[in-house]
Amino acid sequence: MAHILISATHKSSGKTTIALGLCAALKRRGLAVQPFKKGPDYIDPMWLAAAAGGPCHNLDFNTMPPEEIRETFARHAAGADIAVIEGNNGLYDGTDLEGSNSNAALAKLLEAPVVLVIDCAGMARGVAPLLMGYVAFDPRVTFAGVVLNNVANPRHESKLRAAIERYTDVRVLGAVPRAADLSIAERHLGLVPTVESGVAAAKLAAAADAVEKAIDLDALLELAGQAPAIAAPAAVAPGPRPAGVTIAVARDSAFGFYYASDLDALRAAGAEVVFFDTLRDQVLPPADGLVIGGGFPETHLAALEANAALQESIREAIEGGLPAYAECGGLMYLARRIAWRGESARMVGVIPADVMVHEKPRGHGYVRLRETAAAPWPREGSASVPVEIPAHEFHYSDLGPLEGEAVFAYDVLRGHGIDGNHDGLVVKNLLAGYAHLRHTAGNPWTRRFVDFVRSCKAGNRY
Repeated sequence: MAHILISATHKSSGKTTIALGLCAALKRRGLAVQPFKKGPDYIDPMWLAAAAGGPCHNLDFNTMPPEEIRETFARHAAGADIAVIEGNNGLYDGTDLEGSNSNAALAKLLEAPVVLVIDCAGMARGVAPLLMGYVAFDPRVTFAGVVLNNVANPRHESKLRAAIERYTDVRVLGAVPRAADLSIAERHLGLVPTVESGVAAAKLAAAADAVEKAIDLDALLELAGQAPAIAAPAAVAPGPRPAGVTIAVARDSAFGFYYASDLDALRAAGAEVVFFDTLRDQVLPPADGLVIGGGFPETHLAALEANAALQESIREAIEGGLPAYAECGGLMYLARRIAWRGESARMVGVIPADVMVHEKPRGHGYVRLRETAAAPWPREGSASVPVEIPAHEFHYSDLGPLEGEAVFAYDVLRGHGIDGNHDGLVVKNLLAGYAHLRHTAGNPWTRRFVDFVRSCKAGNRY
């Protein structure tokens, strides 16, 4: 089980571009590459999946205990020639002072050699003490080597290599020159999604070219192959679920924030998943339930408003009692209007409030939710449903004053949610909030939602 973790000294060091180029370059060699992303990210996994040619899976200490991270990694890495894990932020960064949720902690948990990416702009001899500090900070972290990024010219590269070879034992795996064509457009939530990027294939090809030219892939593969196999306990599969329900899922350039494992979990719960396009489809496909995930509806205001037929179809379905779940961008779409940068557009209107998108975040980071009695989805037993649900939020918008008496499924213990204290607005059989849930053993939300859809269908509740 060859595997390696790509990390960096700090955020915006070029780590993602190196990871993408590495996945694409190894795929070119005919290798089966399994990508992983640390943390609660949607957009980087889209790019990693496109680069590797297969789904990327998230490994997140906030929503998953260590044993579930190991099991998830072992299950999806099995059969691949190499697993590439992209970290988030810097190697030792995290919310915990002791580093229990850092990239270094993940590397140790998965016994993954670390490739450290260093942005070398404006740096020469100083790279040596920087690298020495990273190596000495935690002797339990295994370093495969270092990739020098943003190198100005061959003379700059020679200075960097000489300093590292003189003062450290860390192997230089490559030096990537500064290149504008390797940059990927960013937005307020990070990279522009691949589904929106008309130049995604060209960017990935350029990243692969750069990695092939600048990084010793044979050495990297050899070092990744030295990582020990991960012996994880077998996951206990839930009991078989009856089929017979269909879930319509919005997936297009406006809405695409879904964990691959959550879509798999919907199917495992007995649902047939059918995708629809909010920009082009005129009617909601026949379905027993509806899911609208996160995304960037604010960048598609005109197109979303123009598709009034689909908006009416969705509005009539939800008002008629169709079980539905919406996260963040989905919540925004179901409101009356979205306003952003001087523009305003009509949306579905089942949530009696308007949305305003701001220039700075309204909610950003990990959240913890506690279910209220109004939470609509059936519990699987009090012991299996946590008192607190870990999730995350990252939104620049907020929901204006709600008309009438609002009913919420969650109290917010940490984070912002809809109003700083509550999240998960309940309207008929719709649950809509800013928090992004993750299906895990401790929070099997997809199974609960499908059970809710099934019970609604059986009870003729819509």
